[in-house]
Amino acid sequence: MKISISILGSGFSSLAASCYLAKMGHQVTIFEKNETVGGRARQFKKDGFTFDIGPTWYWMPDVFERFFSDFGKSPSDYYQLEKLAPAYSVYFGKHDKITIEDSIEKICEAFENEESGSSVPLKKFIDKAKENYDIAIKDLVYKPGVSPLELITPKTITKLGAFVSTIKRDVRREFKNNRLAQILEFPVLFLGAKPSKTPSFYSFMNYADFGLGTFHPKGGMYEVIKGIRALAEELGVTIKTAEPVESIEVNDKTVQAIITSKGRYACDIVLSGADYHHTETLLDTKHRQYSEAYWSKRTFAPSSLLFYVGFDKKLDHVEHHTLFFDVNFDKHAEAIYDSPAWPEEPLFYASFPSKTDRVAPEGKEAGIFLIPLAPGLEDTAELRESYFEKIMNRFEDLTDQDIKSHVMFKESYCVNDFVNDYNSYKGNAYGMANTLFQTAFLRPKIRSKKVKNLYFTGQLTVPGPGVPPSWISGKLASDLIMKDLIAQKKVADQQLSYQ
Repeated sequence: MKISISILGSGFSSLAASCYLAKMGHQVTIFEKNETVGGRARQFKKDGFTFDIGPTWYWMPDVFERFFSDFGKSPSDYYQLEKLAPAYSVYFGKHDKITIEDSIEKICEAFENEESGSSVPLKKFIDKAKENYDIAIKDLVYKPGVSPLELITPKTITKLGAFVSTIKRDVRREFKNNRLAQILEFPVLFLGAKPSKTPSFYSFMNYADFGLGTFHPKGGMYEVIKGIRALAEELGVTIKTAEPVESIEVNDKTVQAIITSKGRYACDIVLSGADYHHTETLLDTKHRQYSEAYWSKRTFAPSSLLFYVGFDKKLDHVEHHTLFFDVNFDKHAEAIYDSPAWPEEPLFYASFPSKTDRVAPEGKEAGIFLIPLAPGLEDTAELRESYFEKIMNRFEDLTDQDIKSHVMFKESYCVNDFVNDYNSYKGNAYGMANTLFQTAFLRPKIRSKKVKNLYFTGQLTVPGPGVPPSWISGKLASDLIMKDLIAQKKVADQQLSYQ
């Protein structure tokens, strides 16, 4: 008998889970509140320009390859990848930047040019990072976070110290040059927490950066969404867009149906890839696992102020990915995590995909600018405009070129939009941070403790924020659902045998 499964949301985790569940032979339907699939990884087009609304970095290609191989496919069946060379540049001042190339040998040269002898500790650091990567990606992150015993393996026992120390402590012990240290601390920002709060084990992100490299899917990250959607539909998944879920019907502590803007759908299982906190508000209070007090005490990854800008000329002195670390890193971090406020002098990131791809008209440039912010901040048109001026002025100065007079258009996206489009808790952009006490089994659970046949996937549960972890989360949720279905069938068969 086919099991009917309703999935909320159509981001990476939901789409991945839908593929696995459909492959198992179940009847799977995705319900998406927006008009297009993709969740935070949607796409924006205007005047011949194409922008990825959300993720722009393609790291950990092996995770993507592992997913598609589970279906006898490869990423190249759905989209084409290009390895970026260079991967990115980091500005520290006017005409002052360090460029990270596409191989560890070239990166060692860049470190040596900055500080003689620094390539020696770098190689040792990356070797350790690779060890952590092999343990994490090949084993630990594919655990469902059900028990602390998942973390105990012969390999992880040797790494206990890596869960006590922090990235910042390890980096600063080996690298006294602040610029090089900041470059090494940068990758863990994808995990949503300060380097001083991120366990050393997560140095595997440095191997993802320096060891594996940075890639770009031709056409943008949305091509990946289109690929996984195509696979889902090949497997028989039904996708309903512009149909928000308004409530989850529960009877006798068991899922019965979902109620959407267009009607009632009876189902055997509900899997939510929507915001975890929001999903629980679709339940009666007695069926919610986590209180408002619980959520308010969690450390959330940042929100963001984003600008999608069309320029009427090609830009100079920037790469496909360019970071601007010309102001105080720690002060900006404090404004996000310690004393939430709009940063006085923000760090920012810029992506120019038209440096690599045909996502802008000939002779023009597509620019995406991101300022990380504390979630829950006041968000007004005036604030957005003032920060656009701040970063454009610095951008002009640092890259020594006229920019503002060449802006054809700009669109912004910030806290209010994350709330409105994704029901995101406090407008966070990346989910819940992976701090020591919010890792693995200490994160919100995939399986509801109060409602039978209700499950969760995505950035607020296991394994955490980011595109590859979200993708993995979909597999973890689908595996747990299958395991529970098998256990339920065994119980049912035993009861029949007694009759």
